[in-house]
Amino acid sequence: MGYSMKLSVSFTLRPIGFVSSRYKHPREVPKGLGAKHDSEGVLEILPELAAGLTDIEGFSHLFVIWVFDRSEGFELLGTPPSDNRAHGVFATRSPRRPNPIGLTVVELLGREGSKLRVRGVDMLHGTPILDIKPYLSGVPSTALRRGWLAEAELRAAK
Repeated sequence: MGYSMKLSVSFTLRPIGFVSSRYKHPREVPKGLGAKHDSEGVLEILPELAAGLTDIEGFSHLFVIWVFDRSEGFELLGTPPSDNRAHGVFATRSPRRPNPIGLTVVELLGREGSKLRVRGVDMLHGTPILDIKPYLSGVPSTALRRGWLAEAELRAAK
């Protein structure tokens, strides 16, 4: 089964808002095995889109889709800080991606108008937000697999 693909397809996306974060430089964001992402920040949604936040307060966690706007180029193979072996970019959270799109799950702490106070920010201050969705998952934790990361954690524990 084959797919006809147009490699010249492009998209124009516009931010729905921006991240207010304590992180000003990529080196400040915790990385690697055991990294804690418990930093608080604010998702500042454009005022003209604030109506889109109606009823969001009922959710404990949100998916935030954003842009690695300060990343340049991409690498299909790279060695993440959590392992000493190279892995494919699609098996990592590397910012150096063919399409520089990030995905983060944050805990919603509260809403004030068009601003969402959240915990779990791993984005730089000023990062453009493309979309927000409520975090919903029907996958039980017992069915989740952690791939190469589980192997790296076992090696690091030895």
